[in-house]
Amino acid sequence: MTPLMILCVFIPFFGTILGSGMVFFLKKEINPKVQKILMGFAAGVMIAASIWSLLEPAIHSFDPADFKSWLVPAIGFLVGVGFLLLLDIITPHMHKNDEEEGIKTNKLSKSFKMVLAVTIHNIPEGLAAGIVIAGALNGSLNEQAMLVLAIGLAIQNFPEGAIISMPLKEEGQSKIKAFLYGSLSGVVEPIASLIAIGLTALVTVILPYTLAFAAGAMIYVVVEELIPEANQGKHSNLATIGLAVGFVLMMILDIALG
Repeated sequence: MTPLMILCVFIPFFGTILGSGMVFFLKKEINPKVQKILMGFAAGVMIAASIWSLLEPAIHSFDPADFKSWLVPAIGFLVGVGFLLLLDIITPHMHKNDEEEGIKTNKLSKSFKMVLAVTIHNIPEGLAAGIVIAGALNGSLNEQAMLVLAIGLAIQNFPEGAIISMPLKEEGQSKIKAFLYGSLSGVVEPIASLIAIGLTALVTVILPYTLAFAAGAMIYVVVEELIPEANQGKHSNLATIGLAVGFVLMMILDIALG
């Protein structure tokens, strides 16, 4: 792996760390209106990344006349959705509205369940980054595409880090603990990236499947988590504006630089 590839493994995680660090600079929880914009923005980035960084390369891995050009992305996408659905069902976690999902347990604290909720939807982001890096390793994708995806994920991880750490501070956690919990939610990304790199690099023929798999997993998170939470209560139009801005920004980065 080149130094740039190694850096791209950790760039999304740095975004989470920086966002979590806002707990040291902001006195109160982020304004609900701003949260809606940021969550919509994250959703827009993930949708655009799923299309241009993942699905499009998976489709173009085959000749347009070959039925695999649509069958492989379709299979990979649906398996990715199913994988996140399974994680959602078996992992105990809690959302901001105190709604618990997954296997019920009283052994985990509310704060830890909130961290798990964010961790679950960081897994597909880590997989996506690792799969694209693996594609660059075997020459199927270029390093610009790899870097653009890593930067895009870091941009959308920044508000996520702040959104998880600030409520923890408001609940009575110390700033350091809130920062560590927020950062901890992003640790899974480089781990998932390295696993994806190892698997895809060993079996290069599965790259189109894994690209579509990561896209399906990311879209699941957008539809199941980000958009519903961003649209709760008043001012849901702010989330829509945020989504549009995030989508367009990631689209421009991916097309112009990737």
